Amino acid sequence: MGTHISNGETSPEHLKDLIVQVLDDNKAEEIEAIDLNGQSSIADYMVIASGSSSRQVAALAGKLDEKLGPVGCPVLRVDGLPTADWVVVDLGDVIVHLFRPEVREFYSIEKMWRQELPKTPKHERVQTI
Repeated sequence: MGTHISNGETSPEHLKDLIVQVLDDNKAEEIEAIDLNGQSSIADYMVIASGSSSRQVAALAGKLDEKLGPVGCPVLRVDGLPTADWVVVDLGDVIVHLFRPEVREFYSIEKMWRQELPKTPKHERVQTI
């Protein structure tokens, strides 16, 4: 399995792996990568991680920009830095969500993306009157 596509750009999977490595190197906690292929057109992967404090969450976002920009994977947008309870880092093919632990627990976004919606047969659907 290759890590680069033919035109020299980093593949989404390789970018996801780079992001996970940067987060791990900088002591992010509970790092989880979710494959969004077939679920969403916004990105190929979502990476979710926790920082122990708002300061660490902001620092993790900064490290992504610092480490990935020079290797051709610039951060396109960052939202949430002033309070740094929940910071979203858009790297194009990968969206990164960085949380303080209690904020992550409250929103539980990884559970939403991991869930497969049950397929209910038509005859079992509830009808409203």
